[in-house]
Amino acid sequence: MPKRNRDAPSLVYASAAHDPSLCERLREAGWSVGLVGSAHELERALRHATAPSVGLLELGDEQSGAQFGPQSGPGSIVEHCLNAPQVHWIAAVTTNQLRRAATRELIGCYCLDYVFLPYAFDVVESALRRALRLASLVRGVPYAPPLSGDQAMIGRSEPMLAMQREIQKVAYTQAPLFIAGESGSGKELTARAVHDASSRANGPFIAINCCAIPPTLVQSELFGHERGAFTDAERRKIGHIEAANGGTLFLDEIGDLPLECQATLLRFAQDGTIQRLGSDVSIPLDVRIISATHVDLEAAVSGQSFRFDLYHRLCVLRIDVPPLRTRGADIHLLAFHLLGLYAGERKSRIHGFTPSALRAMLLHDWPGNVRELANRVRRAIVMADGAYIRTVDLGLVEPPARRALTLADARDEAERNCLLSALLAHGNRSNDVAEELDISRITLYRLRMRHGLQDIAGLMPPDLSERRK
Repeated sequence: MPKRNRDAPSLVYASAAHDPSLCERLREAGWSVGLVGSAHELERALRHATAPSVGLLELGDEQSGAQFGPQSGPGSIVEHCLNAPQVHWIAAVTTNQLRRAATRELIGCYCLDYVFLPYAFDVVESALRRALRLASLVRGVPYAPPLSGDQAMIGRSEPMLAMQREIQKVAYTQAPLFIAGESGSGKELTARAVHDASSRANGPFIAINCCAIPPTLVQSELFGHERGAFTDAERRKIGHIEAANGGTLFLDEIGDLPLECQATLLRFAQDGTIQRLGSDVSIPLDVRIISATHVDLEAAVSGQSFRFDLYHRLCVLRIDVPPLRTRGADIHLLAFHLLGLYAGERKSRIHGFTPSALRAMLLHDWPGNVRELANRVRRAIVMADGAYIRTVDLGLVEPPARRALTLADARDEAERNCLLSALLAHGNRSNDVAEELDISRITLYRLRMRHGLQDIAGLMPPDLSERRK
């Protein structure tokens, strides 16, 4: 076996009969391919795999007799593959296999994507590259170069792209900037992006939550004080504004700043100087002010709870942060980013989200925006029972079915009903059931596994349960 390139992305190719031409082309494309045909080979391949790892899982064809399909039962190679926490799988199936409900459910719950057999190399390689990027995102292991500046903001929806263009425009000016947006939408992250993209990037970024400071301490916290300025002022203190000299001062929730403190802040916004409490010395500072709030400042001005002149000093430039509900597929990007961020808080591996959970996230209104999403994902990582986060783990409403019952679904339901009737009629005796249905006991076992009818004692009438004993 040729020596693997340890820097190459790792691929586990699980199949009962590997395609040698596909393996060769994947290696030529830069993949480190580990061939798997049994549980033992899977364990050996994973010991040598380099993270992040993706897998190509060939489900095989029942017609060929290969025991390598979704109905293989407990202990099968498929089960071992899907329980491998290091690997994100791409399923390879035939058109006939995809018509089966059990196959579709297996792919939907345990695989990132699927491709058709026979292989089209460009399609397979493209799917594996997408899986590799997503695996990197989930695991928190960057396969691509790390993002910086405005790119560090997760999102590629049109509202986010428009906002990022605005960030670039306002970054290289010194004019005060006001950021509007709902609570939890990422206003501080936006302010940091402006700072990082500006000529002040090497200077300090000082963030202050105005509503978190007691009114009696606002002036001391913002402007500092001299020793003896008031009781307990035992030494000189540098205020937040002075600490931001040469950089950016971010005033979050500026709408909650007490009215009596707004006049002092207005003086600094006008002439760029401050006076510490207990001093009459004016200190010139080079600070750019970025302010933000979730309240309507224009309404606050009309209601005389915010100074008209301060409003116009702070709101020279304006950026509106879009709420999460308007950002479409960005919700999924953020969810996977957060999953990778908090995955270390749980010992067992979480692979991702079920399809219904992903749909539920798109349908939710997200009144708490990104902060709410972060809280729900973090809680779900702890509470999830399986390898995939479900809708109930996120505390969201189960989404409605995406489509009506298909012919394949109807056949599947009829098959289950027929099997259940036979099991009940014969008291769960496998030989009699197999004989009535004209199938082998092995096929009966597979069908029971497929339809979740391994143990129907709870469904049987008392007399049948007793007869079974």
